[in-house]
Amino acid sequence: MTTELYALCIDAADPEGLARFWSAVLGREIADDGTTLLPPDDVAFRIRFAPTDAPKTVPNQMHFDLTSATLDEQQATVDRALALGGRHLDVGQLPEEEHVVLADPEGNEFCVIEPGNGFLAGTGLIGALSSDGSQSCGYFWSRALDWPLVWDQDEETAIQSPAGGTKISWGGPPLAPKAGKYRLHLDLVPSAGSDQASEVDRLVGLGATRVDIGQGEVDRVVLADPDGHEFCVLSAR
Repeated sequence: MTTELYALCIDAADPEGLARFWSAVLGREIADDGTTLLPPDDVAFRIRFAPTDAPKTVPNQMHFDLTSATLDEQQATVDRALALGGRHLDVGQLPEEEHVVLADPEGNEFCVIEPGNGFLAGTGLIGALSSDGSQSCGYFWSRALDWPLVWDQDEETAIQSPAGGTKISWGGPPLAPKAGKYRLHLDLVPSAGSDQASEVDRLVGLGATRVDIGQGEVDRVVLADPDGHEFCVLSAR
């Protein structure tokens, strides 16, 4: 049995405000709770925003790479994000690089990728969750989600659901030092025929560890992958 990717969770000072921003950027419907973006199809995952009082002090370990079919579409995405409260961001990108680096209203980094990027072809608007992580981390997540490796070269890895959609990639060393709890994490749910306890045991057997971050929600177990990235295993949905 395997575990399914249910949602990407993003900590936010203003969860409803950030949900509205990303709803408008991505064209996604907001659920009745006001803080969850619903998936547009059966392949995509939810995006939920959880309240936090902790300030953002370092770059996130994970960010969106948004795709573009044309230069006009790329510019339209950039313009839409800026009009909604986003801003340009300098992370050391070179002048000749064609992607645009932005931050949302709470400083979460994301990239709008130029058209013609072969790696992101056919993935949808969220082409990738680009992550800081080692090769062993990519191998762990491939086994955890039962998603095949679609890139494994020079210690960089990427996986993708057999059904397609967003890729998850890890850039290899050097890894940024961990500074407290990450602001983004994945929420997993047991696949049909499995249960939370069995899946937690399976993931621990693959190399995950149990962690205590002061969680108070009884329907979730918090684990960390081999690189220390927290994630949650929810009770069956």
